[in-house]
Amino acid sequence: MTTEVYRDAWGIPHLRASSALELARAQGRNAATDRAWQIEVERHRVRGTTAAFLGADAVAWDRFARQSRLEDTARRCHAALDADTAAWVGAYAEGVNDGLAEGAGNAPEFAATGLEPGRWEPWVPLGIWIATHILFAGFPTKLWREEVARRLGDDLITLFATDGPGTSGSNGWLVAGGRTETGAPLIAGDPHRFIEDPGVYQQIHLVCPGVDVVGLAVPGVPGLAHFGHTGSVAWAITNAMSDYQDLYRERLRRTGDRIEAEGPDGWGPATHHRETIEVAGGDPVTVDVIETGRGPVIAGDAPAADGIGTGSEAISLRYPPRVTAALGFEAIPALLRARTVGDVDRAFDQWAEPVNVVHAADTEGGLLHRVAGSVPVRHEDNRLRVVPAWEHGHDWQGWHETPRAEVGDIAVMANARGIATPLGVEFAPPHRADRIAALLRESKSWTAPGMAAVHTDTWLASAAPLLELVAALDEDRLSPGASELRSRLLAWDRRMEAGSSDAALFAAVRSAVVRRLAAHPELEPLSRPFGYPEVFLPWLYLPAKIGYALETLLTTDRLPGIDRAALVRAAVDEVAEAGGPETTWGERHRLAPWQALPAPDGEEWPGLPGDHDCVLATSSVPGVTDLSARGPSARYVWDLARREDSLWVVPLGARGIPGAAHHRDQLPLWLRGEFVPVVTDFDLLTPEHRTEERHDH
Repeated sequence: MTTEVYRDAWGIPHLRASSALELARAQGRNAATDRAWQIEVERHRVRGTTAAFLGADAVAWDRFARQSRLEDTARRCHAALDADTAAWVGAYAEGVNDGLAEGAGNAPEFAATGLEPGRWEPWVPLGIWIATHILFAGFPTKLWREEVARRLGDDLITLFATDGPGTSGSNGWLVAGGRTETGAPLIAGDPHRFIEDPGVYQQIHLVCPGVDVVGLAVPGVPGLAHFGHTGSVAWAITNAMSDYQDLYRERLRRTGDRIEAEGPDGWGPATHHRETIEVAGGDPVTVDVIETGRGPVIAGDAPAADGIGTGSEAISLRYPPRVTAALGFEAIPALLRARTVGDVDRAFDQWAEPVNVVHAADTEGGLLHRVAGSVPVRHEDNRLRVVPAWEHGHDWQGWHETPRAEVGDIAVMANARGIATPLGVEFAPPHRADRIAALLRESKSWTAPGMAAVHTDTWLASAAPLLELVAALDEDRLSPGASELRSRLLAWDRRMEAGSSDAALFAAVRSAVVRRLAAHPELEPLSRPFGYPEVFLPWLYLPAKIGYALETLLTTDRLPGIDRAALVRAAVDEVAEAGGPETTWGERHRLAPWQALPAPDGEEWPGLPGDHDCVLATSSVPGVTDLSARGPSARYVWDLARREDSLWVVPLGARGIPGAAHHRDQLPLWLRGEFVPVVTDFDLLTPEHRTEERHDH
């Protein structure tokens, strides 16, 4: 058997093998050599063992990983795979093991933390997929709604509904041939995730008999689940914003040496054991791992072991892979072999987690717009809040059929209400979707390079409610400085450009409004501690919730005690009085990627255009920070006329090795909205590695 590794000018790996299993091994080995630190951190995240080398700050995640049974769920899902898919995933894990020592030797983080690379078992890639996506659907929002109902009243439970800071989204659009220069479709978009260093997506080209595909891989996971182009068919996804995870309020009690939980038919046994989290530089932490008939307990304490009948309350999580032992990994090898939209459609029929909206197009004229994934049928209350485990009517009653829609000349998916509406509760505001559609309708001769104008659009439609309140201020009652500020805001073009000082002024006023709302007596009850685990805080922090729901809070009639005009006037006065040197939006709105280890002292990341509700969705948290930790974690344009005319770019680079030539070489292009060419001709690539006489087994 033969495996060949090539690189293009940007260090992107192109892997060619003589069989599917050898190709999976090659992809695993490449992940290990290019991204050793990243994928080992992910393996430890699945197991809940990151605090052992990252320290006390990692305990919150490790506790959640253990209590939610991530590793055990991954093992169950792997055991349920069909034989061919299991062999394929196993080959990938073998490849990781082949390359991990070499990769770790090139990654300084291992020496810095004392971490030794471990051995990958075949279930690990499934575990990485689960750990990456278990918070994707934002089930902690149900904890927030529960507290809103308890502290402000049931009628306000959905007051803060919006695409919040803990949610991952995307832009995606399909342009049919009638609106392109070539007459063939284009598929384009950008997944929005936390920007990580190394990046969460890896550009890659995979080739073996029956497979020739370029796309974006998740390091540590074989194949190309989300974004790919095989030459004759291409596909892409966005988060469907579906609700498919439930939280149950549990009553627990001790009975002898057992723990029991009260279900709708009475008390029944719960599994229980204890685990110890080792902490670098700190004392070990003991964790109770409890699972009821609904699912693992992810908040609350075990009943005290000081007598029969001792009780406590807790919250359990029910999520599809834990119930069905299915992630949909069988779809991924099928996608690699896809040749038509029909092939892609059938592959996604097997998909489970997470729930996505899919676009696909092929060279025969086929177009696809559908939802893929597992969403349970259950009571409406389950979708909104924490439900009592002991009451009837909250069990799952099968699975929803996934919606699909016909494609006209364009199809847009940007986490807003649309095709997936029946499956969700909270969606993104319509601004991104509406803006993309409006821009696409401006031309009937789109090209792949032309899509950059859509990817990088910075129009902020969500600024309107705040600017309307600014316009309504009585100018005679404003100070000269506040009056000048008001005039500048009303003349602003509403574009969040990095070089715009007016965009920076708008952001400053917006943050001041958020802070004043957070301090208002009507919302103050939501600022008190909730007592939930630390890992859920991004969904439970009042200023962040206000920042993302600001449009609603400035226009709703459900908060009569808040004088919005007075609040906005005070915010304008505050910003005007602050004075000082004028800054641009890019000086305030800097990239702040997540890194497992702290960044070197003095490292400064560049400023960014865009904002949360722009098509260029570089998100900060208004009222908290203007730094941007979330945004386009890749950009792509799949051209169905000629695959080699397709384009892509990632925020940093192809390799996850600090100081390597291709660690951050794509960052300047990403900042400018430019792309790297997709290369598929091996004659244009540089050979790096060749392995002979490997044998499938």
